[in-house]
Amino acid sequence: MSDDGGTRIRCAQEADAAVIARIHLTSRSATMPYLPPQQHSHEQVTRWIRDVLLKRCRTWVAVRDAGIVGYAALDDDMLDHLYLRPDVRRRGIGTLLLDEVRRHSPDGVSLHVFQQNTDARAFYERHGFSVVDTSDGERNMENLPDMTLRWTPSGTR
Repeated sequence: MSDDGGTRIRCAQEADAAVIARIHLTSRSATMPYLPPQQHSHEQVTRWIRDVLLKRCRTWVAVRDAGIVGYAALDDDMLDHLYLRPDVRRRGIGTLLLDEVRRHSPDGVSLHVFQQNTDARAFYERHGFSVVDTSDGERNMENLPDMTLRWTPSGTR
């Protein structure tokens, strides 16, 4: 559990799937307008979160004022998702989620980020991530150029 005085981090539960889906959809729409239009409904994304994501990944939610405001999903040492409700960005909540992920990743964390997502790239670089490779988009379903970033704790390689 982490707390910034008003936000706490806890493990996600199946009952959180619909709220996580809403955050996933609204965050992507608000922060990445260059993405192709969403092809999946809220119900489809909720099912995917409940039946795939929560079973495959260690997933945490950020809770503030009794409501979920963000989530992070870790698959082995790959940070698959870290999304916040657009209205709570730049308040330290992403950092709380990332800190939780790093606590559970003693050997380091990797992630993919779209090259166009300059806000996310800056966030991860501020938190010690560096670029380890780039791709022309062939490895993601959006077919957009991306990059792999990696954070390794001090003293390990």
